[in-house]
Amino acid sequence: MTTGNGSGAGEHQLKLITAIVQRGKADGPVQAALKAGAPAATVFFGRGQGIRERLGLLGLAIQPEKEIVLIVVEEFLLNQVLDAMIKAGSLDQHGVGFIFVTPVERVVGHLSTVQTPVSGS
Repeated sequence: MTTGNGSGAGEHQLKLITAIVQRGKADGPVQAALKAGAPAATVFFGRGQGIRERLGLLGLAIQPEKEIVLIVVEEFLLNQVLDAMIKAGSLDQHGVGFIFVTPVERVVGHLSTVQTPVSGS
């Protein structure tokens, strides 16, 4: 599957959700994302820099070790997956972590999520 500008038939717009959380805190947002329809997640470790140094003594409470979560979802799933991750990880609170979305221009090997039609009985 290759995504383009959305003008071709059968193309799906993909989005990349990136969440950066404190080390050991990724499981909740990842499980919530999978439950909300995300096909998969990739989690890896990183180290934050910047704010800790600027805060001086107050920065000692901020751990530099982070977990980075990457999830590629089709646009129709974006809001429900994003909302589930924010709620599960308390990402709407300052200092807990942050989350952002970027467009995906091209992808190879991504399995499309089947969108099941809602029946109106």
